[in-house]
Amino acid sequence: MKAHSYSVKDFFRFYENMLLIRRFEEKCAQLYRKGVIGGFCHLYIGQEAVAAGMKEVMSLDKDSIITTYRDHAHMLMCEIDPKVIMAELAGKVTGCSKGKGGSMHMFSRQRRFYGGHGIVGSPTSIGTGIAFSHQYKNDGGVCFCYFGDGAVNQGQMYEAFNMASMWKLPIVYVIENNLYAMGTSVKRSHANQALYRRGEPFNIPGKAVDGMKVQEVIDAGREAALHAKNGKGPIILEMQTYRYMGHSMSDPATYRTKEEVEHIKATRDPIEHIKDVIAKKQGLKESEVKDIEAKVNEIVEKAADFAVNSPIPQEAELYKDVLI
Repeated sequence: MKAHSYSVKDFFRFYENMLLIRRFEEKCAQLYRKGVIGGFCHLYIGQEAVAAGMKEVMSLDKDSIITTYRDHAHMLMCEIDPKVIMAELAGKVTGCSKGKGGSMHMFSRQRRFYGGHGIVGSPTSIGTGIAFSHQYKNDGGVCFCYFGDGAVNQGQMYEAFNMASMWKLPIVYVIENNLYAMGTSVKRSHANQALYRRGEPFNIPGKAVDGMKVQEVIDAGREAALHAKNGKGPIILEMQTYRYMGHSMSDPATYRTKEEVEHIKATRDPIEHIKDVIAKKQGLKESEVKDIEAKVNEIVEKAADFAVNSPIPQEAELYKDVLI
């Protein structure tokens, strides 16, 4: 498929969306260190081009999304109110799961965002079921199913692949390969590191994508979405990306060097990349950057204030809608 042509206006939108994800996540880190956010907290910093790029190819009024616990960015890209997301992170009753899900178990049935799952391979089986629902209802929707490189060695994924291929289900499996799963590198844990080829035994095509370049994410995502919508069944996109933070806020990430992280930041950062693209197209003006930054910062600050000042759930609420 021929690469799509994007306008400067498009690139500014990509930049703003990615910056929103990064500033939101940076605020999460601040609030976690202050004790406002408790429990586990897995940040997405570095991987912004994947969530922001795939948003461009989704039909938010009919498609569905499911992912793992690194889920804040995907909720933002579903256009769920940042205040509601931040309140959930802080365990407040105004959050999307009324404060009972926290960072790892966000959910919004209204926006067809089906989690936020703590078991890393589980989105593959649940997402395949959601895709079956799209096909059964003939509603034209596609399930975009995200999971990480650590999930691709789980057996449930292959059972899901088999059924999805047999029934030609409308699903795009998006592997966010950030190289380290929880803390073990892909090189040390995967016999076959070409993760996009994991569907070949089930006749599922796959493609490796530079997940640090939002244009390449969009081009591949658009092609994959058409494949699924046109009744050709599932398809796999391996987004080759990188997370700057540890696996969670409690992880010092000693399994890699600081020099490696700094090198990726200096050479492949997705936000700096898009700023370079805009600069080459029209000459990026400092005032334009500051306007976008001010807009994003205001959104994030309002979300944080809302979360901090919202009430905690009443005790009786803690026993509702909880599956044990």
